[in-house]
Amino acid sequence: MDYLNEARFNTVPKELQQSTHRPRILILYGSLRDRSFSRLLAEESLKILEHMGADVKIFDPEGLPIYDYDKSTEHPKVKELRELSLWSEGQVWSSPELHGNMSGLMKTQIDWIPLSMGAVRPTQGRTLAVMQVSGGSQSFNAVNNMRILGRWMRMLTIPNQSSVAKAYQEFSEDGTMKASPYRDRVVDVLEELMKFTYLTRDNQSFLVDRYSERKVEEDKVRKELPGVLKKKGAGSTCC
Repeated sequence: MDYLNEARFNTVPKELQQSTHRPRILILYGSLRDRSFSRLLAEESLKILEHMGADVKIFDPEGLPIYDYDKSTEHPKVKELRELSLWSEGQVWSSPELHGNMSGLMKTQIDWIPLSMGAVRPTQGRTLAVMQVSGGSQSFNAVNNMRILGRWMRMLTIPNQSSVAKAYQEFSEDGTMKASPYRDRVVDVLEELMKFTYLTRDNQSFLVDRYSERKVEEDKVRKELPGVLKKKGAGSTCC
């Protein structure tokens, strides 16, 4: 158990900061239909979050290419999406359920957000809320699968979630969500997202700091140090 004696553990933050800007939330939706219910849910979420005091942006996925890392990383829509992810402190993913899963468009957006961009990590430590809409009875396949992706991307996926069944009945002609238990649940989810974002946004780097990664870096420095010291002392003379 000698490794337990090494000074490599990091369980207490060195400083506790408190940001004064509004929480920055990015919303993604997963359908390009003219009357897309996942988009309407995203727009309803924007209004709720702004009312709660957040700074909110919705990414428009129209024109985003199919994921092809070798050919499309410089595409303007890819750059826009990645910049918004870096800007965000929390995210909302709103997808229709298609064939028991999130839509292909939703997955494409998530695929274009890398785990790392050099030393920068566009998702790690950010909060995440997942929502879905469906045309039939209530289901949770899309939100469950988005949860898996959020965990894989080291996001802090909140416990609550929203699944709106028979979505065509839940929105008015003007696109606003009708008063219902479904809308109340959406408010619950977004309220919880805001709480988790306030609690974690100033400690993102601390929350995703890993013992295994620190160990690799420290071992690398330790191996390089003798060579560096030897090189520095090679031209010195005794006085």
